[in-house]
Amino acid sequence: MIEINHLTKEFVNTDGTILKVLDDISFQIGQGDVYGIIGMSGAGKSTMLRLIGLLDTPTSGSISIRGKDLASLTGKDKIAYYKTVGTVFQGYNLLMQKTVSENVAFPLKLSRYDKGEVAERVAELLKLVGLSEKARAYPSQLSGGQKQRVAIARALATRPQLLLCDEPTSALDSLTTDSILSLLADINRTLGVTIVIITHEIDVVRKICNKVAVLEGGHLVDNGTIQDVLTHQNHEITKNFFRKGEN
Repeated sequence: MIEINHLTKEFVNTDGTILKVLDDISFQIGQGDVYGIIGMSGAGKSTMLRLIGLLDTPTSGSISIRGKDLASLTGKDKIAYYKTVGTVFQGYNLLMQKTVSENVAFPLKLSRYDKGEVAERVAELLKLVGLSEKARAYPSQLSGGQKQRVAIARALATRPQLLLCDEPTSALDSLTTDSILSLLADINRTLGVTIVIITHEIDVVRKICNKVAVLEGGHLVDNGTIQDVLTHQNHEITKNFFRKGEN
């Protein structure tokens, strides 16, 4: 589904020097994968997610979705691509003055769904994430896990083919983390949505992902199926991640 070829991303510092955040990275994400991108702070994970989400463009190399280079998209094609991608943020990014239903309905209204369709889709999504009884509640009345469930429902509103998750469990306790990961796994299995998760937690990768890419200092140092990466552990940072997960 997603082919990343020799991807490089550079930024220019205020003093004119070049900061290379991603350096010559290549890997593939298949349709229906739950793909983990793991690395420490500064590894380039968030930049990678922004590039896949077409919120930024590569300095060189390419990201192709079903053979179409994202950098070539303009106008209506670019807007159409945005509609196929849902994003779940670490900080929830909910509208605090809107109810749960209104938060989930927001992208549908932007896409000009009619009222009947909006109401039906919101009810469907709240049932999916187990929050039907919270439809009229406000974000301030919800727990962290419930807020993330609202964010997931909102991200799924326009039936995306790809769900990008930016550290979706980092602010949650272990039990809530497990429930959110279980929900994402159910979504992947029942809806067939491809999921890309960036994280610094190896337990998240172990519990939900079937494949993983390990980034370190902007370089791809390991990638493949979870079993392959666990077996070979080609880089010291990979060994450190799995060692921490066993503690």
